Amino acid sequence: MWSAIERFSVQVVQFVLTIILARLVAPSEYGLIAMLTIFIAVAQSFVDSGFSSALVQKKNRTETDFSTVFYFNIAISLILYIILYLSAPYIALYYREPSLELLCKWLGLSLIIQGFSVVQVAKLTISLDFKTQARASLTAVIISGLLGVYLAYSGYGVWALVAQSLLNNILNTSILCLLTKWIPKFIFSVSSLKSLFSFGSKLLLSGLLHTIYINLYSLVIGRKYSATDVGFFNQANLSARFPSVSLMAIISRAIYPIQCKIQDENELLLSSFKEYLRMSCYIIFPVMISMSVLAKPLILVILTDKWLPITDLFMFLCIGYMWIPLMVLNNQILHVKGRTDYFLKAEIIKKIVGLFILVVTMPFGLTVLCIGLLVYNFFDMIIIIYFSKKVINTGYFEQFKSISTILFLSIAMGVTIHLSLLLISNIYLQLFLGILIGLVFYISFSYWFKIKEFNFLLRKFKKLII
Repeated sequence: MWSAIERFSVQVVQFVLTIILARLVAPSEYGLIAMLTIFIAVAQSFVDSGFSSALVQKKNRTETDFSTVFYFNIAISLILYIILYLSAPYIALYYREPSLELLCKWLGLSLIIQGFSVVQVAKLTISLDFKTQARASLTAVIISGLLGVYLAYSGYGVWALVAQSLLNNILNTSILCLLTKWIPKFIFSVSSLKSLFSFGSKLLLSGLLHTIYINLYSLVIGRKYSATDVGFFNQANLSARFPSVSLMAIISRAIYPIQCKIQDENELLLSSFKEYLRMSCYIIFPVMISMSVLAKPLILVILTDKWLPITDLFMFLCIGYMWIPLMVLNNQILHVKGRTDYFLKAEIIKKIVGLFILVVTMPFGLTVLCIGLLVYNFFDMIIIIYFSKKVINTGYFEQFKSISTILFLSIAMGVTIHLSLLLISNIYLQLFLGILIGLVFYISFSYWFKIKEFNFLLRKFKKLII
Protein backbone atom coordinates (compact mmCIF):
# COMPACT_ATOMS: atom_id res chain seq x y z
CA MET A 1 0.00 0.00 0.00
CA TRP A 2 2.80 2.43 0.84
CA SER A 3 4.52 1.58 -2.42
CA ALA A 4 1.28 2.51 -4.18
CA ILE A 5 0.93 5.73 -2.19
CA GLU A 6 4.53 6.71 -2.88
CA ARG A 7 4.57 5.94 -6.59
CA PHE A 8 1.00 6.88 -7.42
CA SER A 9 0.92 10.12 -5.44
CA VAL A 10 4.29 11.22 -6.78
CA GLN A 11 3.42 10.27 -10.35
CA VAL A 12 -0.02 11.89 -10.18
CA VAL A 13 1.40 15.12 -8.74
CA GLN A 14 4.21 15.02 -11.29
CA PHE A 15 1.71 14.39 -14.08
CA VAL A 16 -0.53 17.26 -12.99
CA LEU A 17 2.47 19.58 -12.79
CA THR A 18 3.61 18.39 -16.22
CA ILE A 19 0.20 19.28 -17.63
CA ILE A 20 0.34 22.74 -16.05
CA LEU A 21 3.87 23.28 -17.34
CA ALA A 22 2.87 22.00 -20.78
CA ARG A 23 0.22 24.72 -20.91
CA LEU A 24 2.78 27.37 -19.94
CA VAL A 25 5.87 26.18 -21.86
CA ALA A 26 6.11 25.87 -25.65
CA PRO A 27 6.55 22.41 -27.27
CA SER A 28 9.92 23.54 -28.65
CA GLU A 29 11.21 24.22 -25.10
CA TYR A 30 10.05 20.78 -23.99
CA GLY A 31 11.92 19.47 -27.01
CA LEU A 32 15.20 21.00 -25.82
CA ILE A 33 15.03 19.04 -22.54
CA ALA A 34 14.03 15.87 -24.42
CA MET A 35 17.12 16.20 -26.64
CA LEU A 36 19.32 15.86 -23.57
CA THR A 37 17.36 12.99 -22.05
CA ILE A 38 19.40 10.22 -23.68
CA PHE A 39 22.71 11.59 -22.35
CA ILE A 40 21.39 12.09 -18.80
CA ALA A 41 19.59 8.74 -18.78
CA VAL A 42 22.63 6.78 -20.00
CA ALA A 43 24.81 8.43 -17.36
CA GLN A 44 22.23 7.63 -14.65
CA SER A 45 22.35 3.95 -15.65
CA PHE A 46 26.07 3.95 -14.91
CA VAL A 47 25.56 5.66 -11.55
CA ASP A 48 23.39 2.82 -10.30
CA SER A 49 25.32 0.11 -12.23
CA GLY A 50 22.67 -2.44 -11.20
CA PHE A 51 23.99 -2.35 -7.62
CA SER A 52 20.64 -1.35 -6.14
CA SER A 53 18.96 -4.52 -7.45
CA ALA A 54 22.06 -6.54 -6.55
CA LEU A 55 21.83 -5.38 -2.92
CA VAL A 56 18.14 -6.29 -2.76
CA GLN A 57 18.67 -9.69 -4.40
CA LYS A 58 21.68 -10.68 -2.27
CA LYS A 59 20.67 -12.65 0.82
CA ASN A 60 23.76 -12.23 3.04
CA ARG A 61 24.44 -8.53 2.41
CA THR A 62 26.64 -6.67 4.92
CA GLU A 63 27.51 -3.10 5.89
CA THR A 64 30.68 -3.55 3.86
CA ASP A 65 28.51 -4.11 0.78
CA PHE A 66 26.47 -0.97 1.43
CA SER A 67 29.50 1.24 2.07
CA THR A 68 31.36 -0.08 -0.95
CA VAL A 69 28.43 0.65 -3.25
CA PHE A 70 28.03 4.14 -1.77
CA TYR A 71 31.62 5.20 -2.45
CA PHE A 72 31.62 3.56 -5.88
CA ASN A 73 28.44 5.45 -6.86
CA ILE A 74 29.85 8.81 -5.75
CA ALA A 75 33.08 8.27 -7.72
CA ILE A 76 31.24 7.16 -10.86
CA SER A 77 28.75 10.05 -10.70
CA LEU A 78 31.59 12.60 -10.47
CA ILE A 79 33.44 11.05 -13.41
CA LEU A 80 30.28 10.94 -15.52
CA TYR A 81 29.43 14.57 -14.78
CA ILE A 82 32.90 15.67 -15.88
CA ILE A 83 32.49 13.70 -19.12
CA LEU A 84 29.04 15.21 -19.70
CA TYR A 85 30.32 18.71 -18.92
CA LEU A 86 33.14 18.39 -21.46
CA SER A 87 30.77 16.87 -24.03
CA ALA A 88 28.17 19.65 -23.74
CA PRO A 89 29.54 21.81 -26.63
CA TYR A 90 29.55 18.80 -28.98
CA ILE A 91 25.99 17.83 -27.99
CA ALA A 92 24.84 21.36 -28.81
CA LEU A 93 26.71 21.19 -32.12
CA TYR A 94 25.11 17.84 -33.03
CA TYR A 95 21.60 19.22 -32.59
CA ARG A 96 22.52 22.67 -33.94
CA GLU A 97 21.04 24.21 -30.79
CA PRO A 98 23.62 26.44 -28.98
CA SER A 99 21.45 26.81 -25.87
CA LEU A 100 21.83 23.08 -25.14
CA GLU A 101 25.43 23.54 -23.94
CA LEU A 102 24.50 25.43 -20.79
CA LEU A 103 21.34 23.37 -20.24
CA CYS A 104 23.39 20.17 -20.34
CA LYS A 105 25.91 21.44 -17.80
CA TRP A 106 23.16 22.34 -15.32
CA LEU A 107 20.97 19.26 -15.80
CA GLY A 108 24.03 17.02 -15.46
CA LEU A 109 24.36 18.03 -11.80
CA SER A 110 21.48 15.67 -11.06
CA LEU A 111 23.92 12.77 -11.57
CA ILE A 112 26.03 13.78 -8.59
CA ILE A 113 22.98 14.47 -6.44
CA GLN A 114 21.34 11.09 -7.16
CA GLY A 115 24.60 9.24 -6.54
CA PHE A 116 24.21 9.96 -2.81
CA SER A 117 20.82 8.21 -2.49
CA VAL A 118 21.18 4.86 -4.32
CA VAL A 119 22.12 2.92 -1.17
CA GLN A 120 19.41 4.61 0.94
CA VAL A 121 16.74 3.57 -1.57
CA ALA A 122 18.08 -0.01 -1.65
CA LYS A 123 18.04 -0.26 2.17
CA LEU A 124 14.46 1.02 2.35
CA THR A 125 13.34 -1.38 -0.39
CA ILE A 126 14.96 -4.36 1.39
CA SER A 127 13.04 -3.50 4.57
CA LEU A 128 9.83 -2.82 2.56
CA ASP A 129 9.83 0.70 4.01
CA PHE A 130 7.98 2.49 1.22
CA LYS A 131 6.43 4.92 3.71
CA THR A 132 9.74 6.75 4.13
CA GLN A 133 10.27 6.84 0.38
CA ALA A 134 6.75 8.23 0.00
CA ARG A 135 7.45 11.07 2.43
CA ALA A 136 10.67 12.02 0.64
CA SER A 137 9.40 11.73 -2.92
CA LEU A 138 6.08 13.48 -2.38
CA THR A 139 7.61 16.39 -0.47
CA ALA A 140 10.28 16.85 -3.13
CA VAL A 141 7.94 16.69 -6.11
CA ILE A 142 5.39 19.12 -4.63
CA ILE A 143 7.91 21.80 -3.61
CA SER A 144 9.97 21.54 -6.79
CA GLY A 145 6.82 21.42 -8.92
CA LEU A 146 5.45 24.60 -7.39
CA LEU A 147 8.75 26.33 -8.10
CA GLY A 148 8.67 25.07 -11.70
CA VAL A 149 5.13 26.36 -12.24
CA TYR A 150 5.99 29.75 -10.71
CA LEU A 151 9.08 30.13 -12.93
CA ALA A 152 7.18 28.99 -16.05
CA TYR A 153 4.38 31.45 -15.31
CA SER A 154 6.99 34.18 -14.81
CA GLY A 155 8.35 33.54 -18.30
CA TYR A 156 11.54 31.59 -17.60
CA GLY A 157 10.61 28.95 -20.21
CA VAL A 158 12.96 25.99 -20.42
CA TRP A 159 14.86 27.07 -17.29
CA ALA A 160 11.71 26.49 -15.25
CA LEU A 161 11.98 22.81 -16.22
CA VAL A 162 15.68 22.71 -15.32
CA ALA A 163 15.12 24.33 -11.91
CA GLN A 164 12.21 22.01 -11.14
CA SER A 165 14.27 18.90 -12.00
CA LEU A 166 17.32 19.92 -9.96
CA LEU A 167 15.35 20.98 -6.88
CA ASN A 168 13.38 17.73 -6.98
CA ASN A 169 16.61 15.68 -6.92
CA ILE A 170 18.19 17.83 -4.18
CA LEU A 171 15.15 17.62 -1.89
CA ASN A 172 14.52 13.90 -2.45
CA THR A 173 18.15 12.94 -1.78
CA SER A 174 18.43 15.22 1.26
CA ILE A 175 15.22 13.93 2.87
CA LEU A 176 16.17 10.29 2.24
CA CYS A 177 19.57 10.81 3.85
CA LEU A 178 17.98 12.49 6.87
CA LEU A 179 15.22 9.92 7.37
CA THR A 180 17.29 6.77 6.86
CA LYS A 181 19.98 8.01 9.28
CA TRP A 182 22.47 5.73 7.58
CA ILE A 183 26.10 6.77 7.54
CA PRO A 184 28.57 4.83 5.40
CA LYS A 185 31.55 3.30 7.14
CA PHE A 186 35.08 4.02 5.97
CA ILE A 187 35.23 0.67 4.20
CA PHE A 188 35.73 -0.19 0.56
CA SER A 189 35.96 -3.85 -0.39
CA VAL A 190 37.08 -4.87 -3.86
CA SER A 191 35.82 -8.42 -3.27
CA SER A 192 32.39 -7.06 -2.30
CA LEU A 193 32.37 -4.89 -5.42
CA LYS A 194 33.22 -7.87 -7.62
CA SER A 195 30.54 -10.00 -5.99
CA LEU A 196 27.81 -7.41 -6.53
CA PHE A 197 29.06 -6.46 -9.97
CA SER A 198 28.79 -10.04 -11.21
CA PHE A 199 25.02 -9.70 -10.77
CA GLY A 200 24.68 -5.97 -11.40
CA SER A 201 26.88 -5.73 -14.50
CA LYS A 202 24.41 -7.68 -16.61
CA LEU A 203 21.60 -5.46 -15.36
CA LEU A 204 23.76 -2.44 -16.19
CA LEU A 205 24.33 -3.57 -19.77
CA SER A 206 20.67 -4.53 -20.18
CA GLY A 207 19.56 -1.21 -18.70
CA LEU A 208 21.94 0.70 -20.98
CA LEU A 209 20.59 -1.03 -24.06
CA HIS A 210 17.01 -0.27 -23.04
CA THR A 211 17.77 3.33 -22.05
CA ILE A 212 19.65 4.06 -25.26
CA TYR A 213 16.94 2.51 -27.41
CA ILE A 214 14.04 4.33 -25.72
CA ASN A 215 15.82 7.68 -25.90
CA LEU A 216 17.26 7.04 -29.36
CA TYR A 217 13.98 8.31 -30.81
CA SER A 218 14.52 11.78 -29.34
CA LEU A 219 18.12 11.70 -30.61
CA VAL A 220 17.03 10.79 -34.14
CA ILE A 221 14.01 13.12 -34.21
CA GLY A 222 16.10 15.99 -32.84
CA ARG A 223 18.63 15.58 -35.63
CA LYS A 224 16.24 14.88 -38.50
CA TYR A 225 13.31 17.08 -37.47
CA SER A 226 12.82 20.16 -35.25
CA ALA A 227 12.82 20.82 -31.50
CA THR A 228 9.04 21.18 -31.73
CA ASP A 229 8.75 17.67 -33.20
CA VAL A 230 10.90 16.34 -30.36
CA GLY A 231 8.56 18.09 -27.93
CA PHE A 232 5.50 16.53 -29.58
CA PHE A 233 6.97 13.03 -29.54
CA ASN A 234 8.27 13.32 -25.99
CA GLN A 235 4.95 14.60 -24.62
CA ALA A 236 2.99 11.85 -26.41
CA ASN A 237 5.44 9.19 -25.21
CA LEU A 238 5.49 10.37 -21.58
CA SER A 239 1.70 10.72 -21.42
CA ALA A 240 1.07 7.30 -22.97
CA ARG A 241 3.63 5.55 -20.73
CA PHE A 242 2.44 7.21 -17.53
CA PRO A 243 -0.39 4.86 -16.40
CA SER A 244 1.16 1.49 -17.28
CA VAL A 245 4.72 2.31 -16.21
CA SER A 246 3.60 3.98 -12.96
CA LEU A 247 1.27 1.16 -11.94
CA MET A 248 3.82 -1.51 -12.78
CA ALA A 249 6.48 0.40 -10.83
CA ILE A 250 4.21 0.16 -7.79
CA ILE A 251 3.53 -3.55 -8.24
CA SER A 252 6.99 -4.72 -9.29
CA ARG A 253 8.87 -2.72 -6.66
CA ALA A 254 6.67 -4.07 -3.87
CA ILE A 255 6.78 -7.73 -4.95
CA TYR A 256 10.45 -7.92 -5.96
CA PRO A 257 11.91 -8.31 -2.43
CA ILE A 258 9.08 -10.73 -1.57
CA GLN A 259 9.71 -12.87 -4.65
CA CYS A 260 13.43 -12.85 -3.87
CA LYS A 261 12.65 -14.45 -0.51
CA ILE A 262 10.77 -17.34 -2.21
CA GLN A 263 13.10 -17.61 -5.20
CA ASP A 264 13.86 -21.29 -4.43
CA GLU A 265 10.17 -22.31 -3.96
CA ASN A 266 9.27 -22.78 -7.62
CA GLU A 267 5.60 -23.71 -7.25
CA LEU A 268 4.84 -20.80 -4.94
CA LEU A 269 6.81 -18.43 -7.17
CA LEU A 270 4.92 -19.57 -10.28
CA SER A 271 1.56 -19.22 -8.54
CA SER A 272 2.33 -15.69 -7.36
CA PHE A 273 3.64 -14.76 -10.82
CA LYS A 274 0.35 -15.73 -12.50
CA GLU A 275 -1.73 -13.92 -9.90
CA TYR A 276 0.27 -10.70 -10.22
CA LEU A 277 0.13 -10.95 -14.02
CA ARG A 278 -3.66 -11.24 -14.11
CA MET A 279 -4.18 -8.47 -11.56
CA SER A 280 -1.78 -6.13 -13.39
CA CYS A 281 -3.50 -6.73 -16.74
CA TYR A 282 -6.96 -6.39 -15.19
CA ILE A 283 -6.07 -2.88 -14.02
CA ILE A 284 -3.88 -1.67 -16.90
CA PHE A 285 -5.56 -3.06 -20.05
CA PRO A 286 -8.84 -1.09 -19.71
CA VAL A 287 -6.99 2.11 -18.76
CA MET A 288 -4.71 2.02 -21.80
CA ILE A 289 -7.46 1.08 -24.27
CA SER A 290 -9.71 3.84 -22.89
CA MET A 291 -6.93 6.39 -23.26
CA SER A 292 -6.30 5.32 -26.84
CA VAL A 293 -9.99 5.62 -27.79
CA LEU A 294 -10.37 8.95 -25.95
CA ALA A 295 -7.08 10.36 -27.26
CA LYS A 296 -8.47 13.47 -28.97
CA PRO A 297 -10.76 14.76 -26.17
CA LEU A 298 -8.09 13.92 -23.58
CA ILE A 299 -5.46 16.03 -25.34
CA LEU A 300 -7.78 18.94 -26.14
CA VAL A 301 -9.17 19.17 -22.61
CA ILE A 302 -5.96 18.55 -20.66
CA LEU A 303 -3.14 19.88 -22.85
CA THR A 304 -5.07 22.39 -25.07
CA ASP A 305 -5.15 22.56 -28.86
CA LYS A 306 -1.44 23.46 -29.24
CA TRP A 307 -0.70 19.78 -28.49
CA LEU A 308 -3.40 18.43 -30.89
CA PRO A 309 -0.78 17.12 -33.41
CA ILE A 310 0.18 14.38 -30.90
CA THR A 311 -3.27 12.71 -31.06
CA ASP A 312 -2.32 9.87 -33.44
CA LEU A 313 1.07 9.40 -31.76
CA PHE A 314 -0.60 9.11 -28.36
CA MET A 315 -3.25 6.68 -29.64
CA PHE A 316 -0.75 4.18 -31.08
CA LEU A 317 1.64 4.45 -28.12
CA CYS A 318 -1.16 3.67 -25.63
CA ILE A 319 -1.82 0.37 -27.42
CA GLY A 320 1.91 -0.38 -27.45
CA TYR A 321 2.39 0.31 -23.73
CA MET A 322 -0.65 -1.68 -22.57
CA TRP A 323 1.58 -4.79 -22.75
CA ILE A 324 3.98 -3.42 -20.12
CA PRO A 325 2.69 -5.83 -17.39
CA LEU A 326 3.81 -8.90 -19.34
CA MET A 327 7.20 -7.36 -20.11
CA VAL A 328 7.90 -6.14 -16.58
CA LEU A 329 6.83 -9.27 -14.70
CA ASN A 330 8.67 -11.62 -17.08
CA ASN A 331 11.77 -9.43 -16.85
CA GLN A 332 11.56 -9.40 -13.07
CA ILE A 333 11.28 -13.17 -12.73
CA LEU A 334 14.71 -13.46 -14.39
CA HIS A 335 16.12 -11.04 -11.80
CA VAL A 336 14.51 -12.99 -8.96
CA LYS A 337 16.03 -16.27 -10.15
CA GLY A 338 19.42 -14.60 -10.62
CA ARG A 339 19.42 -15.26 -14.38
CA THR A 340 20.63 -11.85 -15.48
CA ASP A 341 22.51 -13.63 -18.27
CA TYR A 342 19.14 -14.53 -19.87
CA PHE A 343 17.96 -10.98 -19.24
CA LEU A 344 20.99 -9.55 -21.05
CA LYS A 345 20.60 -11.94 -24.00
CA ALA A 346 16.94 -10.98 -24.31
CA GLU A 347 17.78 -7.26 -24.27
CA ILE A 348 20.42 -7.66 -26.98
CA ILE A 349 17.99 -9.50 -29.27
CA LYS A 350 15.17 -7.04 -28.56
CA LYS A 351 17.32 -4.00 -29.27
CA ILE A 352 18.62 -5.43 -32.55
CA VAL A 353 14.98 -5.89 -33.62
CA GLY A 354 14.11 -2.43 -32.28
CA LEU A 355 16.97 -0.74 -34.13
CA PHE A 356 15.87 -2.38 -37.38
CA ILE A 357 12.30 -1.12 -36.84
CA LEU A 358 13.58 2.40 -36.07
CA VAL A 359 15.71 2.52 -39.26
CA VAL A 360 12.79 1.29 -41.40
CA THR A 361 10.21 3.72 -39.94
CA MET A 362 12.43 6.80 -39.53
CA PRO A 363 11.93 8.30 -43.04
CA PHE A 364 8.12 8.24 -42.82
CA GLY A 365 7.41 10.74 -40.03
CA LEU A 366 6.40 10.71 -36.36
CA THR A 367 3.19 8.70 -36.73
CA VAL A 368 4.94 5.79 -38.46
CA LEU A 369 7.74 5.96 -35.86
CA CYS A 370 5.14 5.47 -33.11
CA ILE A 371 3.54 2.57 -34.99
CA GLY A 372 7.04 1.10 -35.11
CA LEU A 373 7.30 1.44 -31.32
CA LEU A 374 3.99 -0.38 -30.99
CA VAL A 375 5.32 -3.24 -33.13
CA TYR A 376 8.55 -3.29 -31.12
CA ASN A 377 6.60 -3.77 -27.87
CA PHE A 378 5.02 -6.93 -29.30
CA PHE A 379 8.46 -8.31 -30.15
CA ASP A 380 9.73 -7.27 -26.71
CA MET A 381 6.97 -9.28 -25.06
CA ILE A 382 7.48 -12.36 -27.26
CA ILE A 383 11.25 -12.44 -26.71
CA ILE A 384 11.20 -11.98 -22.92
CA ILE A 385 8.52 -14.65 -22.43
CA TYR A 386 10.73 -17.09 -24.38
CA PHE A 387 13.55 -16.58 -21.86
CA SER A 388 11.40 -16.45 -18.72
CA LYS A 389 9.86 -19.82 -19.64
CA LYS A 390 13.30 -21.33 -19.13
CA VAL A 391 13.23 -20.47 -15.41
CA ILE A 392 9.54 -20.47 -14.44
CA ASN A 393 8.03 -22.99 -16.86
CA THR A 394 5.11 -20.91 -18.13
CA GLY A 395 5.16 -19.89 -21.79
CA TYR A 396 3.08 -18.06 -24.38
CA PHE A 397 -0.03 -20.24 -24.25
CA GLU A 398 -0.28 -20.34 -20.45
CA GLN A 399 0.28 -16.62 -20.00
CA PHE A 400 -2.08 -15.47 -22.76
CA LYS A 401 -4.72 -17.97 -21.68
CA SER A 402 -4.62 -16.57 -18.15
CA ILE A 403 -5.26 -13.00 -19.38
CA SER A 404 -7.49 -13.75 -22.42
CA THR A 405 -10.80 -12.98 -20.67
CA ILE A 406 -9.43 -9.66 -19.39
CA LEU A 407 -8.11 -8.76 -22.87
CA PHE A 408 -11.43 -9.49 -24.63
CA LEU A 409 -13.39 -7.60 -21.97
CA SER A 410 -11.10 -4.56 -22.32
CA ILE A 411 -11.40 -4.58 -26.14
CA ALA A 412 -15.20 -4.82 -25.92
CA MET A 413 -15.19 -1.85 -23.53
CA GLY A 414 -13.03 0.14 -25.98
CA VAL A 415 -15.41 -0.58 -28.88
CA THR A 416 -18.37 0.52 -26.74
CA ILE A 417 -16.66 3.80 -25.84
CA HIS A 418 -15.77 4.44 -29.51
CA LEU A 419 -19.37 3.88 -30.67
CA SER A 420 -20.69 6.21 -27.96
CA LEU A 421 -18.32 8.99 -29.12
CA LEU A 422 -19.91 8.93 -32.58
CA LEU A 423 -23.12 10.27 -31.03
CA ILE A 424 -21.47 13.16 -29.14
CA SER A 425 -19.80 16.26 -30.61
CA ASN A 426 -18.82 18.23 -27.49
CA ILE A 427 -15.28 17.25 -26.42
CA TYR A 428 -15.99 17.70 -22.70
CA LEU A 429 -19.03 15.42 -22.91
CA GLN A 430 -17.01 12.96 -24.99
CA LEU A 431 -14.39 12.75 -22.27
CA PHE A 432 -16.79 12.60 -19.32
CA LEU A 433 -19.30 10.18 -20.84
CA GLY A 434 -16.58 8.08 -22.46
CA ILE A 435 -14.92 7.48 -19.07
CA LEU A 436 -18.29 6.87 -17.37
CA ILE A 437 -19.55 4.44 -20.02
CA GLY A 438 -16.26 2.55 -20.04
CA LEU A 439 -16.20 2.29 -16.25
CA VAL A 440 -19.80 1.08 -16.00
CA PHE A 441 -19.29 -1.44 -18.83
CA TYR A 442 -16.07 -2.87 -17.35
CA ILE A 443 -17.38 -3.17 -13.79
CA SER A 444 -20.76 -4.59 -14.88
CA PHE A 445 -19.29 -7.31 -17.07
CA SER A 446 -16.57 -8.10 -14.51
CA TYR A 447 -19.35 -8.74 -12.01
CA TRP A 448 -21.44 -10.66 -14.57
CA PHE A 449 -18.58 -12.96 -15.60
CA LYS A 450 -17.32 -13.27 -12.01
CA ILE A 451 -13.81 -12.10 -12.81
CA LYS A 452 -11.63 -13.21 -9.87
CA GLU A 453 -9.60 -10.01 -9.78
CA PHE A 454 -12.75 -7.88 -9.61
CA ASN A 455 -14.10 -9.89 -6.66
CA PHE A 456 -10.74 -9.60 -4.90
CA LEU A 457 -10.65 -5.81 -5.30
CA LEU A 458 -14.30 -5.55 -4.26
CA ARG A 459 -13.62 -7.45 -1.03
CA LYS A 460 -10.63 -5.23 -0.27
CA PHE A 461 -12.69 -2.11 -0.96
CA LYS A 462 -15.49 -3.30 1.39
CA LYS A 463 -12.96 -3.95 4.16
CA LEU A 464 -11.51 -0.49 3.63
CA ILE A 465 -14.78 1.37 4.05
CA ILE A 466 -16.10 -0.72 6.96
